[in-house]
Amino acid sequence: MEGLWALGVLLLSCLLLPSPARSQTSPDLRLPSDPEEESSQHHAARVLWEQKAGSAQEGLPPRSRCVRCCEPPNQHFSYPQYQPQINMTILKGEKGDRGERGMQGKYGKTGMAGSRGHTGPKGQKGSVGAPGERCKSHYAAFSVGRKKPLHSNDYYQTLIFDTEFVNLYDHFNMFTGKFYCYVPGIYYFSLNVHTWNQKETYLHIMHNGAEAVILYAQVSDRSIMQSQSVMLELQEKDEVWVRLYKGERENAVFSDEYDTYITFSGHLIKYSGDP
Repeated sequence: MEGLWALGVLLLSCLLLPSPARSQTSPDLRLPSDPEEESSQHHAARVLWEQKAGSAQEGLPPRSRCVRCCEPPNQHFSYPQYQPQINMTILKGEKGDRGERGMQGKYGKTGMAGSRGHTGPKGQKGSVGAPGERCKSHYAAFSVGRKKPLHSNDYYQTLIFDTEFVNLYDHFNMFTGKFYCYVPGIYYFSLNVHTWNQKETYLHIMHNGAEAVILYAQVSDRSIMQSQSVMLELQEKDEVWVRLYKGERENAVFSDEYDTYITFSGHLIKYSGDP
């Protein structure tokens, strides 16, 4: 009986231990990868061993079973999940219309001024421009006097002045006794004379060849100061002067070399080109 029991233990050891020769020569023998398959194989081997041991150990006292205490760990395999990918270019629609323009945003802060750049190269000299108009002065004024008396004769006489107070731009000719207009516009003229006692005083302020205004004083025992003034609109090259009437009437103006009793003045009030 003891021999049968030893034979059973040896058989169980052969079943539980893997055979190196068999694992090297037999390509079909492999370790199970599934835990359930491995458990079923162990259960089949245990049943076969129990049957053989039962037949060999009939009449022997009961022995404790040899149970594998380390069960294989549960192994769970996770398979990669397939995630479908959609080609978005297939679903792209037609190009839509352009939207309306949005509202203008707020202006940003003004930046700092940049540094001054380098001086650029000097440019070429330009062509000569067209000649401008002749420069004209918009001012004209004169004031002259006479220190000699004058008596009438058979002809009209132009009153010649020997004292120049103001003669701006020489528009008054002291040799001819006439004012020549170089600046057209409106002028103011005034004439002051001293009469001669017991004689008439008869003069005209002339505009070109026509009498503009008259200065007249009747015969008197006393000599007095007489004056006349006028505003005239003159064109360029017009002439203004003072004329003593001819000798049909005896008339004269008084003056002496010590004082100036006769004056003739004029000035521009408004230039004709001004609005």
